[in-house]
Amino acid sequence: MTENVALDRRTFADKPTLAKELAEAVADHIRNAIETRGSAAIAVSGGSTPARFFQFLGKTKDIDWSKVIVTLVDERWVDDTSNRSNALLVNERMLQGPAATARFFPLYSGGDEPDADAVAKTNTLLAELPEQFAAVVLGMGSDGHTASFFPGGDTLAEALSAEGPTLAIHAPGAGEPRITFTLPRLLRTDGLYLHIEGEEKADVLDTALGDGPVEDMPIRAVLRSGHAVTVYWCP
Repeated sequence: MTENVALDRRTFADKPTLAKELAEAVADHIRNAIETRGSAAIAVSGGSTPARFFQFLGKTKDIDWSKVIVTLVDERWVDDTSNRSNALLVNERMLQGPAATARFFPLYSGGDEPDADAVAKTNTLLAELPEQFAAVVLGMGSDGHTASFFPGGDTLAEALSAEGPTLAIHAPGAGEPRITFTLPRLLRTDGLYLHIEGEEKADVLDTALGDGPVEDMPIRAVLRSGHAVTVYWCP
């Protein structure tokens, strides 16, 4: 196994149990950040995997959601009415009920491409984030990407090393152009989680934990960052 991996792997019986336990862990970070710093910000991932987690977290009543900012780890460059939008998923699944008073910071800022002006507009908004996230929840693709750190991405090296907070990235496996938080900015967090489900993803993680270049499996950059990572997995 590659050195400098600080990994806590937790296995759950099924998806609802995982979602509930992850929501409770993130809620603890939110409450602690509000108590110690007066506010909390979390960055979450899109896709189909986190939908249950969003629902559980959004129903948590003992959080002062008016002091919480929710943003995305990354986003497809699509309008928030698109079914490809991560923002749409968060708004529909998390920011309801008790969590409706939270502020949401989208990454998509309009237009057809995440050009320099569009990214600058997003980064101006994100300058209002606290310096430290309360929690960051990552996912992982079968190609070893996380956030929008895709193999073959045209700005991958910068995305893994720049302060950001965000930049545009285009990659063969990404579909639409993307905008993503940079890795150094995501690592400024109290809790760092990797939420994966299914045997295939477990195998991908095992491969990523072995030797090999980061460019082939960018999740390795997270695993080798030195930041503690807690993996939540179920079959």
